[in-house]
Amino acid sequence: MATIFTRIIQGEIPGTFVWRDDQCVAFMSINPLRRGHTLVVPVEEIDHWLDCPDDLRDHLFSVAQRIGRAQQRAFNPTKVGLMIAGLEVPHLHLHVVPIDGVHDMDFSNAAAHVDREELEAAAEEIRRELRASGEPGVV
Repeated sequence: MATIFTRIIQGEIPGTFVWRDDQCVAFMSINPLRRGHTLVVPVEEIDHWLDCPDDLRDHLFSVAQRIGRAQQRAFNPTKVGLMIAGLEVPHLHLHVVPIDGVHDMDFSNAAAHVDREELEAAAEEIRRELRASGEPGVV
């Protein structure tokens, strides 16, 4: 059975995308830790990051870095955090989160609900910064 992320990637479930290429996608978290919280997800269903092939791992981190740079410019956080937790969905994903302190990476602080318009507005700010940098995977 396909993971929820595969269903989002395939368009069966709506997602607010900021990046898409042949190896991965990036879309907004529906339970964000902070405004701009983005998930970088491989198209291929891989459960544990330890099982990720080196070339795909490198690509995921490269895309996460590009997203993080865009978030830094768009939201001006103190830092951009990166986390691989992998407990909630059995499909590898990198959390890229604009943060001002370590507490901003605490999943107990995740929003229970965010309006689609808020997600789209944050996504558009990230897309704008990605486009300004000439990134090829912007959707």
